[in-house]
Amino acid sequence: MNENFLLAMLLTLLAGLATGIGGAIAFFAKRTNTKFLSVALGFSAGVMVYISFVEIFMEARNTLTAELGEKAGSWVTIVSFFAGMFIIALIDNLVPDYENPHETKKVEQITEDSPPENLPDHLTASSFTVEGGTAALTPAGKAAEKSKLLRAGLFTALAVAIHNFPEGFATFVSAMRDPSLGISIAVAIAIHNIPEGIAVSIPVYYATGSRRKAFLYSFLSGMSEPAGAVIGYLILSRFMTDIMFGIIFAAIGGIMVFISFDQLLPTAREYGEHHLSIYGLVSGMILMAVSLMMF
Repeated sequence: MNENFLLAMLLTLLAGLATGIGGAIAFFAKRTNTKFLSVALGFSAGVMVYISFVEIFMEARNTLTAELGEKAGSWVTIVSFFAGMFIIALIDNLVPDYENPHETKKVEQITEDSPPENLPDHLTASSFTVEGGTAALTPAGKAAEKSKLLRAGLFTALAVAIHNFPEGFATFVSAMRDPSLGISIAVAIAIHNIPEGIAVSIPVYYATGSRRKAFLYSFLSGMSEPAGAVIGYLILSRFMTDIMFGIIFAAIGGIMVFISFDQLLPTAREYGEHHLSIYGLVSGMILMAVSLMMF
């Protein structure tokens, strides 16, 4: 597996960089191509779901049953699979709704005069002044609004970093075991990282007025993906027996399935017509089925 180390790190790095691409798109694209994002996120979900059930789960089960026996190996595979789901669900539930990077954001918000409408209530009556029957923010109110937006942006960046950490390790381990499998997972994760970059950059831009800072925060949050790969490898490489690999691989399958059903598909449906996300899902599955047969 060590001979694939550099390729695995490169794939993980590229998947993480897609978050920065999302941050850049927020400033260079005038409108969000919602139909494209809907299909792309559905496609990403299809790749992850198919790989998880057909390739990752079965590879983990075969490895564990060979080491532990048919019954014990099958039970350990199932428990590890759902443990992966539990871990990523726990991470997701620790993130507040607005700071959650999977809440839908659009490029149009970056060019509008007012901040995103779904900000938490944080302004009091003293934050406004009324002139000629029109309410306007006082300087103190504007400062409070910018402070809240910056906090939202920083927490979103942190949330993306936390989400990307296990995803980076999943990409890395998969590529170490099977480079073609790692490429597929890296592409799927890269696609779903793009909207996360937009989610980070929008509030940071409103708070600071700096496109550079907005891009920087989205870029840095994506770098937790290769960081997750390196830290995970340093901690677990000395313990990486076939049994440990089987457990980790099964957990990765659970993580991928949960991300697909909890994050990718709901976000895809919010960006566009629900049929488009399903078309993307089926397309991703078909492509993975064909590619696995060919390679």
